Amino acid sequence: MATAYNHKVVEKKWQKVWDDNKAFAATDDYSKPKYYALVEFPYPSGQGLHVGHPRPYTALDIVARKRRMQGYNVLYPMGWDAFGLPTENYAIKNKIHPKEVTKNNVARFKAQLHSLGYSFDWDREINTTDPEYYKWTQWIFLKLFKAGLAYKKEMPINWCTSCKVGLANEEVVNGVCERCGAPVVRKVKSEWMLKITEYADKLIEGLDTVDYIERVKVSQKNWIGRSTGAEVDFRIKGKEDKLRIYTTRCDTLFGATYMVVSPEHPLLDKYKDEIKNWSEIESYREQAARKSDFERSELAKDKTGVAIDGLVAINPVNEKEIPIWVSDYVLMSYGTGAIMAVPAHDERDWEFAKKFDLPLIQVVAKDGEEVDINEAAFTDVATGVLINSGFLNGLQVKDAKEKMIEFLEEKGIGKAKVNYKLRDWVFSRQRYWGEPIPIIHCDKCGYVPLNESELPLMLPEVESYMPTDNGESPLAAMTDWVNVKCPCCGGPAKRETDTMPQWAGSSWYFLRYTDPKNTEALASKEALKYWLPVDWYNGGMEHTTLHLLYSRFWHKFLYDQGVVPTPEPYQKRTSHGMILGENGEKMSKSRGNVVNPDDIVNAYGADTLRTYEMFIGAFDLAASWSDDGVKGCRRFLERVWKLQDIVVDGDAYSKDMETKMHQTIKKVSTDFENLKYNTAIAAMMALVNDFYKKNAVTKGEMKTLLTLLNPVAPHITEEMWSILGYEGYLYQASWPTFDEAKTVESTVEIAVQINGKMKATLAINKDDPKDDVIAKAKEAIADKLTGNIVKEIYVPGRIVNIVMK
Repeated sequence: MATAYNHKVVEKKWQKVWDDNKAFAATDDYSKPKYYALVEFPYPSGQGLHVGHPRPYTALDIVARKRRMQGYNVLYPMGWDAFGLPTENYAIKNKIHPKEVTKNNVARFKAQLHSLGYSFDWDREINTTDPEYYKWTQWIFLKLFKAGLAYKKEMPINWCTSCKVGLANEEVVNGVCERCGAPVVRKVKSEWMLKITEYADKLIEGLDTVDYIERVKVSQKNWIGRSTGAEVDFRIKGKEDKLRIYTTRCDTLFGATYMVVSPEHPLLDKYKDEIKNWSEIESYREQAARKSDFERSELAKDKTGVAIDGLVAINPVNEKEIPIWVSDYVLMSYGTGAIMAVPAHDERDWEFAKKFDLPLIQVVAKDGEEVDINEAAFTDVATGVLINSGFLNGLQVKDAKEKMIEFLEEKGIGKAKVNYKLRDWVFSRQRYWGEPIPIIHCDKCGYVPLNESELPLMLPEVESYMPTDNGESPLAAMTDWVNVKCPCCGGPAKRETDTMPQWAGSSWYFLRYTDPKNTEALASKEALKYWLPVDWYNGGMEHTTLHLLYSRFWHKFLYDQGVVPTPEPYQKRTSHGMILGENGEKMSKSRGNVVNPDDIVNAYGADTLRTYEMFIGAFDLAASWSDDGVKGCRRFLERVWKLQDIVVDGDAYSKDMETKMHQTIKKVSTDFENLKYNTAIAAMMALVNDFYKKNAVTKGEMKTLLTLLNPVAPHITEEMWSILGYEGYLYQASWPTFDEAKTVESTVEIAVQINGKMKATLAINKDDPKDDVIAKAKEAIADKLTGNIVKEIYVPGRIVNIVMK
């Protein structure tokens, strides 16, 4: 009898063996086939690991372990995305250096990950707060600066009222800060920007060359938001200035009955002395400044605005005078900060026109018919015929667009234009705990890059990390550090005191893993050539328009600079579903439904947690936690453990199990590659049931089962491998192969019916002749054949039906 399975002893034992043997270290033998599996490195928060983390980590650990058994040189690394606001806020509150907070948090996270038996190559561990790491983050920034892709400009930014820091559009969710949930307002500040818009087309086109799940591709394309249209200039009556607008529907110009400009539009200030209702516009501006871009552009919100008394525009196609309004739903940061409004065909413009009693002109008709546009905007206008449109009348939409662009270009009042929703990336933060930006400002020479030989530019030790109310970084108070000589002219100059956002270090971390100790370059050419691109990257859907887009941008830039050998960083990208509480709600402290992985490992073992998180449901969908499910997975592993009691000699598969063994190898191998971990585990559970039914398992069958289960439950399988006396270590074994011909059942079970009603089942060989099958069927139901047989029907491989009277 096998002794009871003691996970506490077994798991510690094998974790030590793996550590001592450096079992999972990737080698520098570049002649072997490589496989680079990557998970998003965590932010080491004070809370430690939660049960959501092991889901993606276990999934790719399975892939990494399987690949090693298939003979690949596998890189499966781990590190820490450790700069960021929560650490700094904790440090401020508890009067402790962020460096110490980070060190403690990382130690806890690492111990937790270690206890789960992951096959990470810990020799390649990285930390974004290590100066030897952020030296290269700064180096990339300098490259961007020298290429004209990093610039500073005054702009209205999203300002978190609690974190006291500028946020990128991607970090504002529903009008609040994605980190702390505090309201976000608009504030004008001088900020470092990265020109990600230069790469908009490349970022869209590159998606055609990679294997990303469809919703990730769609999400990125929508965020970049490429559209084709035209820029059109509207004259302002009696002035030299023009209002330039961008529209995707230049064919509807005859229907433009008013214009709207953003409250921040510079023309307002220019003509304020001529605007008769200036005080009304000023107070409207103040209200708008309190709202985030999201709130301002929300479709459902009540329309507000002020008509400019003193300025009117001229519609360039019919010379009609139209009013100019100021409204906060027009953003200065998108397009030109001014729009033409065609209320007959746009819901938002229609609502605005109805509220302020502005005219509506229908210019596109289905089948040439006018509709009642007083009831609702007529928006079904992707196709149709132009009406009320002068020289465009009678034309189809597509032809009308082309003709209008010809007209605009001929008259010099407009031109065809491609536009993007994507904005340049706000790249500075007014906080301490981030990478210092390696730029010096000199009144005479402007912004000057730090000499590369001076990198890393280290964070100085400061007395206070408190963010300042005036929006300056805490570094600004460090005058000894700030005041320097200009590298160009030697005159007095000041260091940049803003730091980089948390996204900086994670935009290139996957490159550093390939060669983490290199002091001469971010990684050697040989290492990058061998390991790139990442073969499989898994991460959260929430990072699709942030980290994933940013890191693709940096990578494409580095490719153009000749630093990296591939145009895309990741060949394959998948996403996992969230793990919810037992009640189906998101886990949170306030709801009291948080599950600590340490408790599960302690009570049931790491292998149980790993198995459960892979068995919980479809990997890409959210799943609710279940304590009963955890116990069920523990019971399954105990059944595997007790198979030791029924192992019989024989290195081969027994005849009656051969098909089942080959089917299971095929199923598990295929499912592991296709994120179907739950069905792979179900197949192994079924196999274990078959062994118990038979009350025997050959050593050959056991060897295969342990190998298939090892990537999911590495500790228990490694222990059983050792007890049963198989050669070497299980992690060094070869992945089992299947014979396609042997996955096909040679026997089938058919139904035997009398007058269409099932009376018995019968196992037959697939190739048995019809007469033999009918004879066996009659034998099986001999006691029920009491009448005259009038017909015998055989549907091959499915049923025998005896028709009796």
